[in-house]
Amino acid sequence: MSEKRPVMTWLTDMDGVLVREEDAIPGAAEFLRRLTESGCKFLVLTNNSIYTPRDLRARLAESGLDVPEENIWTSALATAQFLSDQRPRGSAYVVGEAGMTTALHEVGYVLTRSRPDYVVLGETRTYSFEAITTAIQLIVNGARFIATNPDSTGPSPAGPLPATGSVAALITRATGVEPYFVGKPNPLMMRNALNRIDAHSETTVMIGDRMDTDVVSGMEAGLRTVLVLTGSTTRDQVERFPYRPTRVVDSVADLVDDIVPPPPTESE
Repeated sequence: MSEKRPVMTWLTDMDGVLVREEDAIPGAAEFLRRLTESGCKFLVLTNNSIYTPRDLRARLAESGLDVPEENIWTSALATAQFLSDQRPRGSAYVVGEAGMTTALHEVGYVLTRSRPDYVVLGETRTYSFEAITTAIQLIVNGARFIATNPDSTGPSPAGPLPATGSVAALITRATGVEPYFVGKPNPLMMRNALNRIDAHSETTVMIGDRMDTDVVSGMEAGLRTVLVLTGSTTRDQVERFPYRPTRVVDSVADLVDDIVPPPPTESE
């Protein structure tokens, strides 16, 4: 990375990069500690909209990883920010959990099933037939359709679980209306993250374990990208994609020595 401007900001996916299920990936704790000690700005990004940043901080802490709430950026937060920018203090019907409803409340949205501006589909472990039916009816009657991310499945100890993208496809089939997906691979989530910490794309790296979400969204937002092989992508699979990450490494442990304090600003 030395041929370009120095890296001053780091964005990293969570699952498959820092943790696998409930266990920290070897090297993740040292990687986060070096980021904090160096003074580099960083955010942990996740397409998971179930949990609030406080919930995720607690989950990471149980795995031995220390990440402040303000350093966590979820697809729920990105979705709430997008809706607030598009239609300030609007209304929404949510199919999702606390991560999504809390984020919308915090930007001044009213949650209602009475003629909402938007139907917002997030991730949940308990998709309700009644809630999905209500969402379909509201969209048919004119509500705009938003989904937090297009992931079709999520991991579990027993195997894949249906995720937001699968339920979105069901609603689309019933209504004929395609959702607007806010989370990765939409580069909008990356740009919102950069704005949140006042960072620049030319001096930022995105780390992820998926080519089709992390790497492509980072690339389209103008970031350097690093693929780690501790998650869902193998080295052989990289060659199947028409785009490539800037680097491929075994894990975040290989990036610890790349983290250096940002150069002083002119005011310093």
